[in-house]
Amino acid sequence: MAEIEQRIILETGSGNDLYGEDYTKAACRAVQDALHHSSITMFRSLGMDHTRMRVQVTIAVQQPEKVDTAVVAAELPRGRAEVRAVRGGLNVHDADAGTTHVIATAAIEAWVPVDAEAWRLSVGA
Repeated sequence: MAEIEQRIILETGSGNDLYGEDYTKAACRAVQDALHHSSITMFRSLGMDHTRMRVQVTIAVQQPEKVDTAVVAAELPRGRAEVRAVRGGLNVHDADAGTTHVIATAAIEAWVPVDAEAWRLSVGA
């Protein structure tokens, strides 16, 4: 059996922290937003073990070093999480209030191992 890893889901979301300048909070909200866009029924339908799924999360914020990736990983209900923070997102400064609103974006990719031999396109069936 030749197992390969195949991406089965790509979901995106956005989140913010309007007053606390908390990059981790904005990142967690972006992940929750992305998760609320999808429902993975194939694990139950096909009898697959969800612990074999690798979940790769990319968080984009203006100051990626301020994201606690372990806290963000804890937001994921299934699979083995890998979280990385990169430069992106958006900071909106309110000069009158002296605050910065942090906006994060998240991309969540789910990968599962599949038997490459079990999935073939049949021609002329």
